[in-house]
Amino acid sequence: MVNSRPMFERYSIENLRRVLRNPRNLYLEFILLNGWFYRRTAPSDRLDVVSRDWDNLVILDACRYDTFARIADLPGTLERAVSPGSESWEFLEESFVDRDLHDTVYVTANPHAYKIPSGTFHRHINLLDDAWDEKLRTVTPDRVVEASLEVHEQYPNKRLVIHFMQPHYPFIGSDGTESYGGIEMHLSEEERSNYPSPWTMLLGPLSDDAERMISAYEENLRVALPHVERLLKVLNGRSVVTADHGNLLGEWTFPIPVRGYGHPKRVHHPKLLEIPWNVIEGDRRDISVDPPKDRDQIDNETVTDRLRDLGYKT
Repeated sequence: MVNSRPMFERYSIENLRRVLRNPRNLYLEFILLNGWFYRRTAPSDRLDVVSRDWDNLVILDACRYDTFARIADLPGTLERAVSPGSESWEFLEESFVDRDLHDTVYVTANPHAYKIPSGTFHRHINLLDDAWDEKLRTVTPDRVVEASLEVHEQYPNKRLVIHFMQPHYPFIGSDGTESYGGIEMHLSEEERSNYPSPWTMLLGPLSDDAERMISAYEENLRVALPHVERLLKVLNGRSVVTADHGNLLGEWTFPIPVRGYGHPKRVHHPKLLEIPWNVIEGDRRDISVDPPKDRDQIDNETVTDRLRDLGYKT
């Protein structure tokens, strides 16, 4: 939801003091203001995933189209699609909320998925508790595959939405974990609390860390893709590999010329909306509609912890 606070509250003396204490807040504000511009120039052909034809929808989190096209070597046909959102919840809300998807089981490692109303899917399986890796602070792609194959066996006549957390940070590749640790270690405890996302630390003047971060992001995709391929070899039906949104890697945002990193909320920059749509044909399966089952419950404290670990302010 767009921030609805009155302007005089947003631009207060206290917020000015925060900017003076940490100039990165000013860059964040510039990007937020640029979001107003992008929302009014956003393309009209944004994707409606539910209306597309698929049996299995595999979502890679924060995966740019151009990065996927250069790195991935999946079978099938790759097209460019336009996401309905620049961050996960905007994508999930536009794609799934207020719909009865009782022919679909949703398996997810994304912490925003808890906001989807109960009863939307036939079954909603959240991996943030049982499959969480405390060391890496994310759900690794092998755990997503294991859970998805179990679900496919249990619900052979349902469409599947399978939401991986990669290439979104935290970085789980050998080089990426070293890079992420390097970025995090030089922050004070207060800075870690205020800027849990390593992308945010790159805002402002060009940072020596930018190249390392981009390399770690690409490595995260390379780590995830073999697990996606393993999954696709087992699933029958028509499979699509896509993303919920992209990721800025230092592109200039406008009309205020500021470099952007990560995936700011409702900033509809082209590189945040351009996502892959890779179709792999297979023997179709019969899909049935059945009443929804209770979704897996996860307590609020766990959700808050996962959001913080994945770089979202709470």
